Amino acid sequence: MAKAKNVEEYIAHQRAAVTANPECGTSHYNLAIGLLGLKKYEEAEKELFAAIECSPNLAEAYVQLGGICLQRGDIEGCLKFNKLAVKSRAGFAEGYGNIGFAELQLGNIDEAIPALEKAIKWNPKFLQAHTTLANAYLMKGMLDESIQTSLKVIELEPNFAVAHNNLAIAYLEKGEGDLAVKHLDKAVELGYDVAPEILDEIKKHR
Repeated sequence: MAKAKNVEEYIAHQRAAVTANPECGTSHYNLAIGLLGLKKYEEAEKELFAAIECSPNLAEAYVQLGGICLQRGDIEGCLKFNKLAVKSRAGFAEGYGNIGFAELQLGNIDEAIPALEKAIKWNPKFLQAHTTLANAYLMKGMLDESIQTSLKVIELEPNFAVAHNNLAIAYLEKGEGDLAVKHLDKAVELGYDVAPEILDEIKKHR
């Protein structure tokens, strides 16, 4: 197939593929991705359900359905679809990362942590999962674990601002002012919108 020049052309190619082979889950999925690119969420949702009907183990389709739920502010729906994603494919890092994120949003720290630990076990370079895990550890008061996880993020991506912010908070709570200042300044330099109360607290350590 010739490479599409734009999203509309890509969608037209995928509609043709679906028409030619309605039982192909991948074609329905590809069409859904094109529709999501145009923010046509309801139509994309229908294609994703069609994709799953044709290919029940298409874990990515469940993840995209979770993303549509998130777009609507439905965290519970996002969680449900990502649980189906990891059920349909063992060791699916993205699904576990999204489960951890959703559980954390719902305030379920004890459920979020094991899901996020699984996400980074299956994909050690999954920056967002590492960062969310560091945040979960922080909320749980597991400061050393939070610091180690954030340092791993910075090792992978030195300019990941959220990790520097998490480090600043963890070091503040540990009473390590110099390190807190260093990482807070880096977060600010990278454009991170640091909470005013953290900025106030850090002044005492300068």
